[in-house]
Amino acid sequence: MKSLLCLALLSTAAFAVDYPRVIFSDDFSADGFGKAWGHYKSASVVKGGVLVGITAPESDHNAVDVIRIAPETDLEVSVKFQLVSDQAKGFNIWLDDKDYKGSHAGHICSITVNPKAVVVADAKTGTFSNDIYTRKKAVPPTLTAEDKANMQKWTKSTPTTVSFKEWHTLTVRTHGDVVETSIDGKVVNTFQSPGVAHDHKTVVSITTNKVDVIYDDFSIKGVAK
Repeated sequence: MKSLLCLALLSTAAFAVDYPRVIFSDDFSADGFGKAWGHYKSASVVKGGVLVGITAPESDHNAVDVIRIAPETDLEVSVKFQLVSDQAKGFNIWLDDKDYKGSHAGHICSITVNPKAVVVADAKTGTFSNDIYTRKKAVPPTLTAEDKANMQKWTKSTPTTVSFKEWHTLTVRTHGDVVETSIDGKVVNTFQSPGVAHDHKTVVSITTNKVDVIYDDFSIKGVAK
């Protein structure tokens, strides 16, 4: 009980800060993606004032739409989203560092939203750290009991309900080693883990888990310098 109270107090203190500095924003009112966007195995399109997340049927990887930024430690990422049918499996916001070599693809932290839960993972320390990722992808996998325990330790899943065919707003805030996830202004998940404190976050991306997720009003903000 004491540790839970300490984490609650930490979260309150950590997020008594503002993120006034707009690093990037897009309301998708233009025709097509702007030049700032990059893509990885994505068939996503911008049309009708929204980003339509699409993974091509033949793709071996979910669609990733990417914004690269100058190095930042603490960020606020916000996006409106809608799960437009029950075919929508959800999406991820990834905070990464393209120059970091200690994890697969420079993955630092992921926030997954699906119809039933919000899952936050310290990818740098856990599942995507090079040693664990290599053993996970071996044929057959060679994960140790310690690996499996660490993968659970550096992940926090919080049950929630995200309704279909309605707009919601996701807000992700990092401060030090804490990441706070809110949906429609209500804090859903607060997670503390060492990898979150990585001080060179240079990539923010949206990964659409297959199809039927649309997005609007995407923004990346930083703390005052």
